[in-house]
Amino acid sequence: MAGRKLASYTVTGLKRWSCVAQELPPIPQVKALHVYDFDNTLFMSPLPNSKLWTIPTTGFLQTQDSFLNGGWWHDPHILEATGQGIEKEEPRGWDGWWNEQIVDLVGLSIKQTDALTILMTGRGEANFADLIKRIVKSKNLAFDMICLKPQVGPNNQTLPSTMKYKQAVLRDLVYTYKDAEEIKVYEDRPKHTRAFREYFEDINKELLSSPRPLSRKPITAEVVQVADTVTTLDPTAETAEVQRMINAHNTAISSGSHALLTPLEIKRTVFFTGYLISQVDTTRLLTLVKLPSGMPKKEVKFLANNIMITPRPCPASILEKVGGIGRKSTWQVTGIGNYESRIWAARVTPIPPGTPYHTENSYPIVVLAIVKGMRPHEASRIQNWQPVSTDKQYMFQAEVGEKVQLRVEAEIEGEGEYESLFHNKSAKRQRGDQQDHPAFERDGYRRTGPYNNEENRRPNNNNPRGGNSNRGGGRGANNNTSTSYHHHPRGAHRGPTARSSNHRTNNRGGRGGGRGGGYRSLDDVQNTSRYANQGSSYQPNYDDGPSQGFSSNTDGYNASFPALGAGDGGLPYGK
Repeated sequence: MAGRKLASYTVTGLKRWSCVAQELPPIPQVKALHVYDFDNTLFMSPLPNSKLWTIPTTGFLQTQDSFLNGGWWHDPHILEATGQGIEKEEPRGWDGWWNEQIVDLVGLSIKQTDALTILMTGRGEANFADLIKRIVKSKNLAFDMICLKPQVGPNNQTLPSTMKYKQAVLRDLVYTYKDAEEIKVYEDRPKHTRAFREYFEDINKELLSSPRPLSRKPITAEVVQVADTVTTLDPTAETAEVQRMINAHNTAISSGSHALLTPLEIKRTVFFTGYLISQVDTTRLLTLVKLPSGMPKKEVKFLANNIMITPRPCPASILEKVGGIGRKSTWQVTGIGNYESRIWAARVTPIPPGTPYHTENSYPIVVLAIVKGMRPHEASRIQNWQPVSTDKQYMFQAEVGEKVQLRVEAEIEGEGEYESLFHNKSAKRQRGDQQDHPAFERDGYRRTGPYNNEENRRPNNNNPRGGNSNRGGGRGANNNTSTSYHHHPRGAHRGPTARSSNHRTNNRGGRGGGRGGGYRSLDDVQNTSRYANQGSSYQPNYDDGPSQGFSSNTDGYNASFPALGAGDGGLPYGK
């Protein structure tokens, strides 16, 4: 700061930061500066849907270097797709997509005659200026300045990050309107909030320590932390937009202008296949849970969302037996049980009796709830099942479906559908070695019960091939694991008790997991290593139940997710 001349701060110079052609008030008139952030402060901009994408992919989508067009925060089509799309949303002012409390504050700032009202966002000026002006205009918000990040500053200064850009604007505001006594900044990101507070402290320290007389006195600065919000696009629209970004990225590569970059594609990850239960029936089933007196609900995760068929993709042979994806069936509760008041489950039977079904347990069950530290597969420990009264013998309908997430990865030449299921290519099995149950030994994890998708989180340290502890390590692990086939309600006609090698997998999905994702600051996108080493320790959440208990990540899709490329109703997918 010491090298800057105060004489260089003029209203004309300040206007060069703004993309609206509006005259600014004279310097003596302004006594307050009110600065509002755009994304998730004023406007609830959509984020990548953490229920649609695997966690590493939510981070990948927001990383600027992932796509030639810059990805999520640099592609205006994503923002245009908010709600039902710009053509429908603009006439109704993007109703429902605003933080109305902040909108009210903006209105008060605009009415305050001695205040300068500024909208400041880190989105790029070249791509977003027109769009953001249209969004703001639709809400009738007349800002004095609308500032977006330019390629270079008005004085040709470099702006390596969003924070550096915003600090440059704030500095020019403070020093231009030297009679302003206060500045308020509204910001949703804690990292930026802290940085702004420190920056204003530094400005005031320099003003106080300046050896020469200054016309600008220290300014009273307040940085208001705005509670962040999480909104998402319609899943089908979001998938289409990501596919469009991928197509543009791949087209640029195929043209030869970026030959060193890697083409991308969307791949599927299937965490489990089951009889999926509707939210309405989930709520009814949860009334069967009787917690011990004094047990806080925050220690309990409520589930009641499915009857597990198989973890991971369902083999074609089993899928055929259960009627295929989308097949509906009716079930009735016959008993309830718990294990040490730490896991609760309902025993169920298909209606009518004798209806074919499949589950890897000795009998079909719905895991209702678990306490912290327990895994759903541990419901197999329940030995004592209590009959339920007639009024508790709930009947409900379930639909064969998959817990599916998508991931964006490098397009690999010659990769077949089966190979695309695997995130960690070094751990792939050869086709000739597939078993009827694809999750048997592929992961190098020990499986002990029907809900072993959670158990699969535990690495087998005897894995002979090593590799990523989350993705597993190859053949030869857990040779004693067994499964059973059940096609009748009480477990009659049990099938083989050892591994079966008579069937192949049906190539319906892939692997997921990895930590990452979340809302990323626009000045973080250059740090592409942020997600580089975070894919091996985190495990996906398989639970789609209500948002109760110790896991807040439980409000996902509790229904069969549309298949990619499935025609009508399917998510748009393809090259």
